[in-house]
Amino acid sequence: MTLPEPHCAHNANDLSAVESRSRWYKKPMLDFWQSLLAALERLAMLPSLIHSVLPSLPSRKRTRDAVRTHERPMDDLLREIQRLLEAPLDPEKLLHMSGRLQDQFSPKLQASDICMLPSYNHKLPTGREQGTYLALDVGGSTFRVAVVELNGQQPAAKSMRIVSMKSFKIDESVRQLRGSQFFDWMAERIETAISDSQLKNINGATTFPMGLAWSFPVEQTSTRSGNLLAMGKGFRATEDTLGQDLSELIMAPCRKRNLPVRLDSIVNDSSATLLSRAYEDPATRFAVILGTGFNIAVHLPTSTLASSKYKGYPQKWRDEATHVLVNTELSMFGGKTVFPMTRWDEQLNEAHVRPDFQPFEHMISGRYLGELVRLIIVEAVRTAGLFGGEIPDKLSQAYSLDAGTIAALEIDESKNLANGIALFQSRHPTSRPPTYNDIHFVRQVSQLVAHRAAAFLAAGIHALWMLRTTSEGLTPETAGKMAIGCNGSIIEKYPLFRELCQSHLDELTTASGAEPKSISLEVAVESAIFGAAVAVCCLEA
Repeated sequence: MTLPEPHCAHNANDLSAVESRSRWYKKPMLDFWQSLLAALERLAMLPSLIHSVLPSLPSRKRTRDAVRTHERPMDDLLREIQRLLEAPLDPEKLLHMSGRLQDQFSPKLQASDICMLPSYNHKLPTGREQGTYLALDVGGSTFRVAVVELNGQQPAAKSMRIVSMKSFKIDESVRQLRGSQFFDWMAERIETAISDSQLKNINGATTFPMGLAWSFPVEQTSTRSGNLLAMGKGFRATEDTLGQDLSELIMAPCRKRNLPVRLDSIVNDSSATLLSRAYEDPATRFAVILGTGFNIAVHLPTSTLASSKYKGYPQKWRDEATHVLVNTELSMFGGKTVFPMTRWDEQLNEAHVRPDFQPFEHMISGRYLGELVRLIIVEAVRTAGLFGGEIPDKLSQAYSLDAGTIAALEIDESKNLANGIALFQSRHPTSRPPTYNDIHFVRQVSQLVAHRAAAFLAAGIHALWMLRTTSEGLTPETAGKMAIGCNGSIIEKYPLFRELCQSHLDELTTASGAEPKSISLEVAVESAIFGAAVAVCCLEA
């Protein structure tokens, strides 16, 4: 993409007038003075010159020449970006954001059908449960079937072990399977996975209890059932099956194949992460999902939510449950009343297909980190001459810069950022390779955007920690230690993200009166698979 050409106040006739005047002078000395005069006039008439001369030049050269009139120095823009993104990171300001989030929680805990949603999972594992389970993990691009062994706290044995796992790609042809055809496809893959000779009669089991981690919306009606909701992402599995029981949709084709399985539990990805981490660390009470999207699951006293939130729950469940896993849908909280928004945040929100729907996610998740950096790059190209004033390939398109690219720039330790330059040029080429200064600018902006995201996540976790602390009748001083299971590409793999979030979290909890390092962020490995298995074992306890 080339830059728009400046508006012209003069026309080409002005230039020809200058040229005709020069022909009156023949002597070399006079030619010299005329040339000087013409140069001065050209400076005064720069917009006209750009209009009349540059159209004859190649478009990329025209762009580079035009930006010699950029509005501000690059360093000046970078200082402003740094000020806007770092100003909110003061502990007092983050504590204020936490308080505003807590204010937003209160009405949603009383009445909301889209956030602060209780699940049917109310038991956490002790870590001593043992057994072998079949774990199903259905995501947007992959269906995995694993045999998981839970060994409890036996010495010299891993507490959780994947005995066998098969992965099946969900490509476009699978996404196009309509209604029951998709679930027939799933049953066929389950049959393939358990037909392995190594798995037959494992532990003497005649029937495999199954747990399902379902990464799509579902209206849960019990621990093992739920009504199928629109899946999105191009899936046609809900055609003629929308609103039907997900458990029965899976089990019906399994029964036709005489498969020795039964579906005992359905969990979402955040609940699976919490359960898997709690099996290894009994202090776990939260789970953070932060990759392309964002969510947090929390273990809370049932009394924290209004009784209307449990409408339709069996009386037996109500009598037994003292706590419940809550899907907070924290991505829907926040907004400009909580978080200071820059002009780039506002641009992202205004252009979004659903403005203001998930404001917290817009500021911290993988899908949006790259977009915020892209918006800043576009402004820097247009106003400060970044990349020589030429917008790199595709970067004029929304969401064309992914978090993986900016993460790679952050960890580049090559001399003069040579690797980063090569990577950026390969993914977003320009007519000339980026300079060290270009990539150094993008890298610094990426670091600032990611650091702000880590700090804002810390504020969100602190707000939920305060909610849980008061709901349990505790104070920050008496709350004790708590672990958080973490899953997702950003919180697991983005350079220093988890460490930065942990640092801000330590500041906030200590400032609130808690003992140092009261909360620890712990990566939950293979959380969907292990969590699906742990969800089943919790029902057997």
